Amino acid sequence: MVVWGPGNESPFEPSSPFAAAITRMFDITLVVCAIIGIGVTAVIAYSLAAFRARRGAPEPSQHTGDKRIEILWTAVPLAIVTWLFVLAVETMAKSDPQVDPPADLTVIAHQWWWEVRYPSGVVTANEIHIPVGRSLYVRVESADVVHDFSVPQLTRRMDAVPGHPNHVWLRADAPGTYGGACFEFCGLQHAWMRLRVFAEPGAAFDVWQRAQLAAAAPPSGDAAARGERVFQAQACGTCHAVEGRGFLGGVGPDLTHLVSRTTLGAGVADDTPDQLRAWLQNPQDIKPGAHMPSFNLTQEQLGELLAYLEELR
Repeated sequence: MVVWGPGNESPFEPSSPFAAAITRMFDITLVVCAIIGIGVTAVIAYSLAAFRARRGAPEPSQHTGDKRIEILWTAVPLAIVTWLFVLAVETMAKSDPQVDPPADLTVIAHQWWWEVRYPSGVVTANEIHIPVGRSLYVRVESADVVHDFSVPQLTRRMDAVPGHPNHVWLRADAPGTYGGACFEFCGLQHAWMRLRVFAEPGAAFDVWQRAQLAAAAPPSGDAAARGERVFQAQACGTCHAVEGRGFLGGVGPDLTHLVSRTTLGAGVADDTPDQLRAWLQNPQDIKPGAHMPSFNLTQEQLGELLAYLEELR
């Protein structure tokens, strides 16, 4: 099993102007609320100490309100709330610029994985590659229930609603791996609906994109060739596409470049031969409730299918 770690998900370490605006507003609001909380606590503590009842003391005299104090404690909160309102409007403008260009990529949420499509024709799953320093306009969709797309260091959260596409800006100002997840409870495996964003220099991104556009090569060995026949016989191509090999899929993740990814099952396991074999043997052992059933393959079939899938790079 994978210990989720390579993708930092802390919103307190923003790496884009969109996330930085949200973090700044949070910090300011937190400081303001802390000052108010400390001030109110101090006044209450002073009042409890200075005006407590004492044995034998007469009842305190009653006074009507002081206009200056009443004006002050009305004006100050009003000014604070107005300032926070202006700050919120400013943050909304910075974190979600109001333009509507063509989408640079489309992210489709499924139970329980992420489909990622680029205008170039690249299709991948659970991992988004982006060039550093470029703002991308992302179309967010859902194929089933309401999900929530979130990469805290790079952008704000955005609901994925069936039949109602939303849009959000995504950007990374420093190379690295950024973690994301679904933040809207969407079913049994909501906790393992993770994603990673890989931000890389433009040249490296172009190399990755060209590699992803290549179709899968024919199996190179006898074991892999038999594995492809197992793949076909078990109707795996009904759910999973393999570009160039006649498997159209359309239900589960595209497997054309499966081995180029770092995780399986939207982050539930590392993409290693051992973990892939365990997944093929019984996905429900690794991700209970996943929509991929167990096919009760023999050990020979497992080995052949693994040999085939390990060539999908």
